[in-house]
Amino acid sequence: MLEMKVPSPGESITEVEIAEWLVEDGDYVEKDQAIAEVDSDKATLELPAEASGIITLKAEEGDAVAVGAVVCLIDTDAKAPEGGEAPEAVEKKATKKEEAPAKQEKTEAPAAKTYASGTPSPAAKKILDEKNIAASAVAGTGRDGRITKNDAENATPSMGTPGIGDRGSYRTKLSMLRRKVAERLVEAKNTTAMLTTFNEVDMGPIFELRKQYKDTFREKHGVGLGFMSFFTLAVVRALEMYPAVNSMIDGKEMLTFDYKDVSIAVSGPKGLMVPVIRNAENLSFRGVESEVKRLALRARDGKITVDEMTGGTFTISNGGVFGSMLSTPIINPPQSGILGMHNIVERPIVKDGAIVIAPIMFVALSYDHRIIDGKESVGFLVAVKEALESPEELLMGGDVKKALEL
Repeated sequence: MLEMKVPSPGESITEVEIAEWLVEDGDYVEKDQAIAEVDSDKATLELPAEASGIITLKAEEGDAVAVGAVVCLIDTDAKAPEGGEAPEAVEKKATKKEEAPAKQEKTEAPAAKTYASGTPSPAAKKILDEKNIAASAVAGTGRDGRITKNDAENATPSMGTPGIGDRGSYRTKLSMLRRKVAERLVEAKNTTAMLTTFNEVDMGPIFELRKQYKDTFREKHGVGLGFMSFFTLAVVRALEMYPAVNSMIDGKEMLTFDYKDVSIAVSGPKGLMVPVIRNAENLSFRGVESEVKRLALRARDGKITVDEMTGGTFTISNGGVFGSMLSTPIINPPQSGILGMHNIVERPIVKDGAIVIAPIMFVALSYDHRIIDGKESVGFLVAVKEALESPEELLMGGDVKKALEL
């Protein structure tokens, strides 16, 4: 009998949560078959069977299990049955099905009683329905407490009176990943002197470049020419100019990084995930777009690893994909800065003394004021704005085709 224990998903992780069993108690499993999905505070991982045999589960879905604890037993002496399922499991499922009680037919809830012993007249009922007022909220003055037309006309909804619609509610347990994200967000608000500065970017020059080269770029490299490569490289340039933004507090010291590991906030099936683009300063437009695509797909498929989300010296969050016009992004601790992207809207702006329509994006930089001064934060965001509004000159060295490797 093999005891399967919870492996360590990564450094500093002491427990995981059984998110879902992919097999049932008594099933025959093959070696390396995924038998469960487990949540850590950083990622969701699959738990593969360490051997072939009949499995006995030792934990329930939703249980928090310590790293190294036994979660299941595998009888390695059992032979694989025809059809891949143990007779015991088949028998157990059949018995369970037979013993399952028949579903009780739903019964309609009794009609709500009126305040008095009577009911509204047809004319009064029509008026109450139009006002969306329950008859039980109206005192009838007619015979035997009957609600008259006059009662209905004078009735007004009470602030504490429920309407006639559905007022149900339900509870769901937060995943370990979601609980950890919540803890980190509160930690960031409570332990940093967080401020946010804003600016706007004319995205017209990037629109023109993408319109002209996006098809050729995709044909050559197999990935799209999106906005993330422009923003990532603009951030790398600004971090070079303002290294304090690429720093973090470590005790009584400020730790500044020579490299630029840019975290990108993406929405995954288990919640917000922040994979890291390593050494973004060494990547081209093609390199950034390829890495963004790879990490986004892994996050979407739930295959992202702890190592791929660990570290990072600065974060970019794109709320614009969900339609956000403006926000104050929260710092991803222990980092000291995060750039918020937003949606692009055609707005009237002034160029050379004339009012023109241009695609404008509002951008926001939240920063830790303990180590980043206002001058540096504003200068950093202006540097990002300048690079995005003059990408050919400041991000491509004056040679677009060379920068895009076309």
